[in-house]
Amino acid sequence: MLPMRNQWLRWISPGAALLLFASAAIAQKPKNDAGYDRAARATVLHEANVYVAADASSQRVSLVVPGHEVVVVERSAPWVKVFANTDVQEDPEDKPEFGDEAAPTPASGWIRNKGIVGPTTPEGDIILYGAAANLEDAATRPNAPKDAAMEAHLLYRRVAEYFPQSNLAPEAAWRSADIRWQLEKRDISTLPSAKEQDATLRPTIFEGEMKKILKNYPGSKYAAMAAYEMLDNKLCGDWQGLPKCPEKEAELYEKYAKQFPDGPRTAQALYNAVYREATVVTMYTVQDDKKKADSAASKTQSLTAEMKAKFSQTDFTARAASIAYKVNQGIPIYGNDRD
Repeated sequence: MLPMRNQWLRWISPGAALLLFASAAIAQKPKNDAGYDRAARATVLHEANVYVAADASSQRVSLVVPGHEVVVVERSAPWVKVFANTDVQEDPEDKPEFGDEAAPTPASGWIRNKGIVGPTTPEGDIILYGAAANLEDAATRPNAPKDAAMEAHLLYRRVAEYFPQSNLAPEAAWRSADIRWQLEKRDISTLPSAKEQDATLRPTIFEGEMKKILKNYPGSKYAAMAAYEMLDNKLCGDWQGLPKCPEKEAELYEKYAKQFPDGPRTAQALYNAVYREATVVTMYTVQDDKKKADSAASKTQSLTAEMKAKFSQTDFTARAASIAYKVNQGIPIYGNDRD
């Protein structure tokens, strides 16, 4: 993942992500869609008005935004008859936890024959990927276009769906899933339940797209990154000063590191385990449980040594070494470290 990605989170209003994904899940194809040719599916690169007739002065019945699908029914230059907003989530579990009355309604009509990209478009994978990347970049800027990040999510998704054999497909699938994940994660973090110690007491971030990456790209860096993101659903909210949560989380991160020993997030996972073990040292010290504090301190040192051996050049290893040093010096990691 590129270093500056996800900065768009600063510019998306709370709740916007949940509304988008609710919309995508509610919109459905017509009931007789079983015979649709794959080549008839397409998306648009710009907002396209849907008119009753092939005439801009006719009644407008719908709007298609970048990333949403249309099914091309007929062509009559310079117009195309489509069934618009026909998005269907392939995974039956891909449905919103929150309703959205503003979901786009499927509608038949005509749109101008421009900016339409489908599976048969020459270099369509590059075009869609580039459009998604441009929107993602735009979403990082002040006064970003409305819904830029969410439209990027959909366009990346179309790359993987329309061009599964493209070299860009794995990265596009990951970026699409990651944008959705980060937006939902940010929205959920604003809820009161986000502070609950028990992770099961807050809404679960939808895992369907991450699971597809694990299934479709096993053994890849994208699968390793998807598995790392999915740990979010198992983490506690507020630790409440008790060792139960950081102990559990340290185990989760260490288990992940063993499952993906060479993954792009492995050093980060081990660092997270080090930080939590060091936190446990402080917590048990406060509770005067020397045996458990010493055990956690030993674990902190051993995990740091593992990082030095495997990931000596990463910032995460240097950060872990600093924490391990503090633990060795008896400096608290959690709470106030002032003597």
